[in-house]
Amino acid sequence: MAKVEIKKPVIDEISANLEGAAGVVLVDHCGLTVEQDTQLRRQMRAEGIVYKVYKNTMLNFAIKGTEFEPLEKHLEGPSAVAISKTDATAPARIVANFAKTADKLEIKAGIVEGKYYDAKEMTAIANIPSREVLLGKLLGSMNSPIANLARVLSQIAESKEA
Repeated sequence: MAKVEIKKPVIDEISANLEGAAGVVLVDHCGLTVEQDTQLRRQMRAEGIVYKVYKNTMLNFAIKGTEFEPLEKHLEGPSAVAISKTDATAPARIVANFAKTADKLEIKAGIVEGKYYDAKEMTAIANIPSREVLLGKLLGSMNSPIANLARVLSQIAESKEA
């Protein structure tokens, strides 16, 4: 079997994972213990994130001509890729939180909603709460004035009855 026939399915798999991705993070995972890597993979899987280690050449072929092409300059050394199709900031958030306990784990770069970010910017993006948390805060802040108005009207009605 020719080498091209062996590589084509891997490149197709990467391309399929990247298709429609909201957030992609390129990670340097060198130096992680097996136990740490297993924990990281478990957290990623729980959030519905694809986390895989591919050869840099395979990643390079898969991202050629796509919105993920800016990641090409970071494909040196050991690289893993975390891909989320639903929550754009989830891969960065999980990697950044995990890196607090595993100092060998580093974010190289990423693409969020089609825009390229370097390692420093991805770390800042990791501090953004999830969509659900942000929506909860928004609804809470919208609900607060209405609840306060209801309390004031209730107190006025009670004082007039007394």
